[in-house]
Amino acid sequence: MTLLLDTHAFLWWLDDPALLSDAAREAIGDGRNTVYVSAAVVWEIVIKKALGKLDAPDDLGAAMAANRFLPLPITVSHALAVAALPNVHRDPFDRLLVAQAVHEGIKLVSRDPNVLLYGAPHIVA
Repeated sequence: MTLLLDTHAFLWWLDDPALLSDAAREAIGDGRNTVYVSAAVVWEIVIKKALGKLDAPDDLGAAMAANRFLPLPITVSHALAVAALPNVHRDPFDRLLVAQAVHEGIKLVSRDPNVLLYGAPHIVA
C-alpha cells in the first residue's frame, strides 16, 4: 500500500502516534508500505512554524528519513489536478494533497472531514 500523510497525521506520528487511529498507525508503521510526505506538507509546517502557530521539529528532512518517509514533490500535473476537484475545501494545501493522492493513485491519511468529502482513497487518521 502507498500512503500520503496529511500535515496533522505526519506531526502526530512524529510527536505522539497514539493520536492516530489504529488503522493509520498500523499502515504507517508497516514497513511493507511506502509512505510519502508532500512538499506541500513541509511547506505548510514551515510557514506555520515561522508564524509561531505550530511547534514542529527543526529538521523535517531528517525526521522523514528517520521514519523512512519519502518526499513527494509538487509537479505541474499535481497543480493542474486541483482544477478537477469540486470546491469542497478552501485550504489550498489540503486541496493540493487531495489532488496529489488522486493523481498518484495513493491513499491519503487524514482526519480532516472536508478532505474526506472528496471521496479519494483514504485512511482516517
